[in-house]
Amino acid sequence: MGYAAALSDYEETAFSHGGRTRTVFKRGSGPAVIVIHEMPGLHPLVIRFADRVAASGMTVYCPSLFGDPGRPVSTGYALREMIAGICIRREFNVWASDKSSPIVDWLKALARQAHADCGGHGVGAVGMCFTGGFALAMMTEPSVVAPVLSQPSLPLAGKNLKRAAGIGVSPKEIACVRQRFEDEDLSMIGLRFKSDDFVPDARFDTYRREFGDRFEAIELEDADAAPAPMKPHSVLTLHLKEDGPTKAAEQRVLAFFRERTGA
Repeated sequence: MGYAAALSDYEETAFSHGGRTRTVFKRGSGPAVIVIHEMPGLHPLVIRFADRVAASGMTVYCPSLFGDPGRPVSTGYALREMIAGICIRREFNVWASDKSSPIVDWLKALARQAHADCGGHGVGAVGMCFTGGFALAMMTEPSVVAPVLSQPSLPLAGKNLKRAAGIGVSPKEIACVRQRFEDEDLSMIGLRFKSDDFVPDARFDTYRREFGDRFEAIELEDADAAPAPMKPHSVLTLHLKEDGPTKAAEQRVLAFFRERTGA
């Protein structure tokens, strides 16, 4: 469909692990950061954020997990991919509140390879929306040192209080992350709009309870969001303004990656 132009500055490769092969787009130099796109796919505003990671002195890896790489967001496209993610794809635990998704193993393997290729103190990772919590689960991989959770939307909560408080990782994974945070003096960032039904208050309360002051919460008002066809949700992409609190949030994330990876 001619969407490749949005990724023309990126090297396209394939990465395989555990019987899964995915396309990965790569750009830049320096320590690695893995940008895990949101619904409906690796769209131009995710690529814009990835460009800024590369411009900040890091090598950005953009795996394509669903959707058409480079395709702009539209309502129909987003609905199609969301339905597929909920009903079809077995790599994603959409409803489970206490275990990570199978695709996380593939992402951890990608992080190991990226660290081996790029060096630095370790690898940064940001998940968005459906993939928001993946960056936390990836912390069981020693090479990952800088997790960022942007509008982490799994498990889908609806009116279910258990899922609203769920963070999509197991107790064993939580214990591993806590230990690493303390032993290695690491931390995490979470971003959301306060009104976002996909990221309930209870979910951020769980992060605070489990990780204490190792969890840095950036919570934004609706007035901070750039206009978009949907309610405020996508902090680093659709609803990012080029000034004000969302821009400050983006800059904080980039600084976090630079600091933790040694860029």
